[in-house]
Amino acid sequence: MLACIVEVEYARLYSEIGLGTTIWSPLASGILTGKYNDGIPEDSRLNLPDYQWLRVIRRLGKLANELGINMAQLALAWCLKNPNVSTVITGASRVEQVHSNMQALDVVPKLTDEVMQKIEDVLQNKPKQPQF
Repeated sequence: MLACIVEVEYARLYSEIGLGTTIWSPLASGILTGKYNDGIPEDSRLNLPDYQWLRVIRRLGKLANELGINMAQLALAWCLKNPNVSTVITGASRVEQVHSNMQALDVVPKLTDEVMQKIEDVLQNKPKQPQF
């Protein structure tokens, strides 16, 4: 919900002033890396009622596989594809993750309108843009 507020309420800052948002935790604390695709531990926060919506991530994993990329690259490229994003702050616990995350720059062109629509079909979270 916060993403929708930021995208809608700050729309004039993006279009009239040229500011962009900084995306913090674009991998949702590792959830969007696909590390839970094969199962969620019982004591994981993903089993809490408020986190049930995150189970849709498995569907995004299938799309990432179709594109020949990993979940983290898809998530980062999706952030970068947004014209209102100026910065994406990534984190990693291993050097390999840094290298993989940076490859998301090469993934952005793969996110065609068709692919973006497939992502939206899964997430169903695109905010309605205000009319100015």
